[in-house]
Amino acid sequence: MWPMIAYAQPTGTITPALDRLRTHLVQVPERLHGCSEADLTYHLPGKWSRKQLLGHLIDSALNNLKRFTDAPLADGPYRLQGYQQDELVLANRYQDLPLDHLLSLWSSLNTQIIYVAEAIPAELLSKPIRVENPTDDTLTLGWLIEDYVAHLEHHLKTML
Repeated sequence: MWPMIAYAQPTGTITPALDRLRTHLVQVPERLHGCSEADLTYHLPGKWSRKQLLGHLIDSALNNLKRFTDAPLADGPYRLQGYQQDELVLANRYQDLPLDHLLSLWSSLNTQIIYVAEAIPAELLSKPIRVENPTDDTLTLGWLIEDYVAHLEHHLKTML
């Protein structure tokens, strides 16, 4: 299912992460358009292709957009729940879809994430987040936004 892996250390500001996300919104389509269909769909057994990895990033964007809008509205700490990553990649058939469709969906979702994140009042960025497998660290909404971008970057290193 969904292991909690932290990709980012909290910095106290989401601005650098959102700036990096804006850069990725320009660079990722440029880089992927340079790949052949064979390059986009090739994968080793048990691994995702570039298209499937982009699909995973779409699923991540969908789930995190919901989190970023729900967390500020929650009474008390927001409870972070996982999702079935492998199953969603297969159910959404990302491997079979046109690259332009995948890029459009990914870009639109991440543009909306930027709009939502920039509108969150600074005092709500310190809102506590609870995870299914808690650690001793206090996680916050601001950290969750930073970690979302760091998770995306982790996968971009593989994909690009």
